Amino acid sequence: MLERCQWAGPDPLYIEYHDHEWGRPHHEDRHLFEMLCLEGAQAGLSWITILKRRDNYRRAFDEFDPKLVSQYDEAKIQSLLKDEGIIRNERKIRSVVKNAQAFLRIQEAYGSFDAYIWQFVGGTPVLNNWPTHEDVPAYTEESTAMSKDLKKRGFSFVGPTICYAYMQATGMVNDHTMNCFLYHGKKDEAQA
Repeated sequence: MLERCQWAGPDPLYIEYHDHEWGRPHHEDRHLFEMLCLEGAQAGLSWITILKRRDNYRRAFDEFDPKLVSQYDEAKIQSLLKDEGIIRNERKIRSVVKNAQAFLRIQEAYGSFDAYIWQFVGGTPVLNNWPTHEDVPAYTEESTAMSKDLKKRGFSFVGPTICYAYMQATGMVNDHTMNCFLYHGKKDEAQA
């Protein structure tokens, strides 16, 4: 049986996410926007709560097309507040619209959100060597710097802890623990 990071647990949805998405480098702007929105929605909740609603979020927020989301008006926000398929927190819903607007400004300034966001790790994933889940930090200097810069640019729900979770989710940071079959050194150890 494959050993995984402790947080993945037995839930098939968690296992699928862990094995095929988490910690893998992502560079497509729409995916990067989606993950930023979902990490913000997760604040104060468990990730599985959001993961189970992911398809509902995609439907509700036009597949996370930032151009469409940036234009949501009050009527659309009010309809989202009635959508039982997502977390109906007004501040979080409004932040997605606000963040879409800021996201578009960054795309315009940098050519892509990818070019902007990956600068916080020098364009290359940080490969960590954590023995256990308990060793993984909640935030780092890099996630704190990212948080400050995103806030300065008009984003919300982007604190240092949310930014670190985002970095993990998008593969900017590889935090698969050393016992996990996806730990970055496992392939090297097998070849030794």
